[in-house]
Amino acid sequence: MRPAGAGTVGVYHAIVALLLPFILSPFPAPPADAQTAAKKVQVATLGSTPIPPPLYEILRQTLAQLGYPEGQQVGFVQHHADGEPSRLPAVADSLLRGKPDVIFVRGQAAVAAAARATATIPIVAVDLESDPIALGYAKTLAQPGGNVTGVFLDFPELSGKQLELLREIVPGLSRVALVGDRDGNAAQFRAAAQAAQALGVQTQNFKGRTMVEIEASLEAARRSRAGAVLVFSSPVVFYNSPRIATLAREKRLASVGVFVEFAEAGGILTYGPSLRDAYRRCAGYVAKILNGAKPAALPIERPEKFELVINMKTAKALGLAVPESLLRRADQILE
Repeated sequence: MRPAGAGTVGVYHAIVALLLPFILSPFPAPPADAQTAAKKVQVATLGSTPIPPPLYEILRQTLAQLGYPEGQQVGFVQHHADGEPSRLPAVADSLLRGKPDVIFVRGQAAVAAAARATATIPIVAVDLESDPIALGYAKTLAQPGGNVTGVFLDFPELSGKQLELLREIVPGLSRVALVGDRDGNAAQFRAAAQAAQALGVQTQNFKGRTMVEIEASLEAARRSRAGAVLVFSSPVVFYNSPRIATLAREKRLASVGVFVEFAEAGGILTYGPSLRDAYRRCAGYVAKILNGAKPAALPIERPEKFELVINMKTAKALGLAVPESLLRRADQILE
């Protein structure tokens, strides 16, 4: 004879056996495409202007080569201030709502805005105007110690070198207009003024934070009879290089910039580091961070190579004969 309740127990076990698969797996496994989407990471970019297409392509291709193809493993969301650096703090605050995994920033004003907005999200920067230690972004170049790393250049002597080259190409140069952001380019203004004094050249400072200011400054430089203009680096200047170079040429001003793209756009000469190389190196840092590295332990890098590029077509249009000694020192001559 069966014990009392044995039938009830058997029925209970049978019901549990039927329900157990559903208890252990209450939801179906997500489809493969949903699993892929879950692995996708987001890189937000921040700058005064959009990233110029050639540089964006370098960023995109380098990350793809390192295992993060756009649209598959990584999504890019560009944030910019429409050429108005004063708007960057608000733009930086808004991009945080997207919860990016990494923020790639360009230029002194954008780095400052991103660093104020977050102390936890990794920031990879291209800032070729600032000293990251003096500004408090890093403890040392070798061990930044915070959430900011990348490629930085605080090399004010570069402005002095540009002025020396300018004097070689413009005979009898006595007055030079200096155009830039009075905050972001403060070190460059000081270095250029010191070099000009040693060379016996007068300088006059003009605003260059926005394109509107730059256009007004070039006209003011023409009216003040400046013989040439030195345009300091910034994302706004880089993005508007063709317009700036054209305006300077129309106003009969020999214009000097930092990056080769300015000479390619029509500036008479450039001397400075490769921005394209800086983007490649920063893309490598973004990939390392996405792989688990901490920005605090990624050394801040400096540009290693500086190039002199001369635009002979612009020189001829301005009636300037480039000395043979200067041509021999050029890394690239644009005919």
